[in-house]
Amino acid sequence: MEETVNSTSPAGRQPGRVLIACIGNIFLGDDGFGVEVAHHLMSRETRQYPQGVQVADFGIRGMDLAYALLDEYDMLILVDAIPRGGSPGTLYLIEPDLSGMSPEKGVEAGRVALDNHSMDPVKVLAYARTLGAKPIHTLLVGCEPSPMSDSEYSGMQMGLSEPVQAAVAEAVRMIDSLVEQAVPIRSQA
Repeated sequence: MEETVNSTSPAGRQPGRVLIACIGNIFLGDDGFGVEVAHHLMSRETRQYPQGVQVADFGIRGMDLAYALLDEYDMLILVDAIPRGGSPGTLYLIEPDLSGMSPEKGVEAGRVALDNHSMDPVKVLAYARTLGAKPIHTLLVGCEPSPMSDSEYSGMQMGLSEPVQAAVAEAVRMIDSLVEQAVPIRSQA
């Protein structure tokens, strides 16, 4: 049984469980941003998250993410490349509006959630709801990818562009801050 840190959040309630779900396709260049962030979070030795905080590299495995959400986390932090028209490497913190999710959308999402080449996080969240997952406070740490040329779409491109690679460290700091707000770390006595 997993325990949480025994302290209270600023709101006065016990801190909950946090899932940091890093997603993306490493064979599509900057789409692998979330996977690279997961690698950094999981391989560092100097800073570990408290119990109750899980970092997972889901890659493009939408079904795995949907089933993981059945574990009743209190907060979901998605990490992904997200094109919004900004400069490559720009980081975004987005709180998506998930109020419009319905069981019908989840059933439809379940039909496409088995796509082996991509993952639509909103469809995965809708599908998880049809499986019985409770609504969850969701944040998205997104990074603006560099545009790919038509020739790059036809083949694989491994590795991140320079601006997106440079944004990884800042994304890690952003996630650390979000986790600290969600699950305050007790000071050592």
